Amino acid sequence: MTGTTLSEPKRLLLIDDDPNLILLVKDYLEFRGYEVITADNGRSAMEILNKEIPDMIICDVMMPEMDGYSFVKQIRDDARTNWIPVLFLSAKGQSQDRVKGLSTGADVYMVKPFEPEELVAQVESSLKQASRLMQQQTRRSDSTPKIKVPFDVELTPTEMKVVQLVARGMSNREIAEMMNVSQRTIESHVSSMLAKTSLHNRTELARWAIESNKA
Repeated sequence: MTGTTLSEPKRLLLIDDDPNLILLVKDYLEFRGYEVITADNGRSAMEILNKEIPDMIICDVMMPEMDGYSFVKQIRDDARTNWIPVLFLSAKGQSQDRVKGLSTGADVYMVKPFEPEELVAQVESSLKQASRLMQQQTRRSDSTPKIKVPFDVELTPTEMKVVQLVARGMSNREIAEMMNVSQRTIESHVSSMLAKTSLHNRTELARWAIESNKA
């Protein structure tokens, strides 16, 4: 078995409403050793994500049913999927289009048409970066004592969303703007969670959320 690898192939979710592009990109990525799942819009992709989690997502921006922006916002708000690297494909190549795509939550923004080799290079780079981050988090968790909280802590759905955003490094003001509520309301939710968990500050709350897989 010399020269073969025993590791599982990386699984990619490819989302685009152009069947020809889907076919070409899927064939090219599979030829390079990746396993590729496909969907023709964001809504179909969400159904796939309810059943399985890919290692990376390649997503068109302009699609029917649910476009790329709405799709990425949803996966970034979900603790199960917010860590997945996302590469946007778009026919729009203006600076403001790139800024909007990246600020929405994409990690990479590529303009159509693109060279297949460049796509593969971006995929490999994103997967390596995600692997390094996961290794770094593992080393930190191994060397740093875990946050201890009462075992029976239960958060409300709103508190869950707030703590996920806290763990992403967002301020109370930024969270309030995203959730369309007052900053005082967010401060109240944070105070409630600190009381429930017996933690002392937002930093500890963020660490606990990450260590307990809530974010």
